[in-house]
Amino acid sequence: MIDAYSRDPMGDGAPLSSQARERLIPGLRQHPTTLILLAYDADVPVGIAVCFRGFSTFAAMPLLNLHDVSVVPSHRGRGVGRILLAAVEAKARELGCCKLTLEVLDRNDRALRTYTAAGFKRYALQPGAGEAIFLTKPLN
Repeated sequence: MIDAYSRDPMGDGAPLSSQARERLIPGLRQHPTTLILLAYDADVPVGIAVCFRGFSTFAAMPLLNLHDVSVVPSHRGRGVGRILLAAVEAKARELGCCKLTLEVLDRNDRALRTYTAAGFKRYALQPGAGEAIFLTKPLN
């Protein structure tokens, strides 16, 4: 499922490297806060939500970050993403999380509509301070 997401234009646009494919499952299993939800159509996986538990210092409570959310192209527009998000939210509530977080490409209109419909919005800590910006610094 992650390789399919990686190949998508809204993913990396290319397959996972052989090194990433080799390390992915063992790495996720070893990471202590990993939570993965899969959506199936009969016996075929059609959607995935890879989440990691984090912590909100301001709320002093756990949070759940949706790191990867993907639905295979053949099942988009059928509500799979909405069902995955609802399942993630239910699990986060069960875990006592104060919020869900995620990042999304600003041109991924389909995902933005799905997230907005599910209640996600751009993050601003307080009025006038501006919206949060996602930054990254590769360490390779």
